Amino acid sequence: MKYSIQTPLLVLVHLAFLIVQTQSQSTDLLSKTCKKTPYYDLCLSSLQSSPQSSNSDIAGLAHIMADLVLSNATDTLDYIHSLLKQSPEPDLQKPLANCAELYIPVVKYTLPQSIDALSNGHYGFANYGISDAAKEAQACEKGFSGSTKPLTDRNTLVSCLSEVTVAIINLV
Repeated sequence: MKYSIQTPLLVLVHLAFLIVQTQSQSTDLLSKTCKKTPYYDLCLSSLQSSPQSSNSDIAGLAHIMADLVLSNATDTLDYIHSLLKQSPEPDLQKPLANCAELYIPVVKYTLPQSIDALSNGHYGFANYGISDAAKEAQACEKGFSGSTKPLTDRNTLVSCLSEVTVAIINLV
């Protein structure tokens, strides 16, 4: 049997078409999913930053977002501990300690259990735990008075990521 140069070329063109089509479909899924969340831009940029998102279904996207919530909550807790070690002003000591008490169970128990629940298809439990992370970040923020609020950006990010994650879980 004789092959021409056209056969391999046709195969390569077909593969290139399939790759472009797959990338287009994953971009469509990200866009359609993120449009159903309260923070479209945050959702889209977060998911696009993860290489796994291109091969994920909606449940997979929820898992990626839940992992981001845990990562940001952990970073926030680490930052709180670093601020506490720096011997902050007395008026910051108490709210920072309160924030640490709020974030510790979220980072050590609530979010890891929520991620496990998500992996096992227990979406209601996952939703509840991730919603709790948002509430605790908001409670932390409310504990500061005056103009010095060293965790505002971090608390806002944890809360918004949590809200996006919950919205995606509700789509599963």
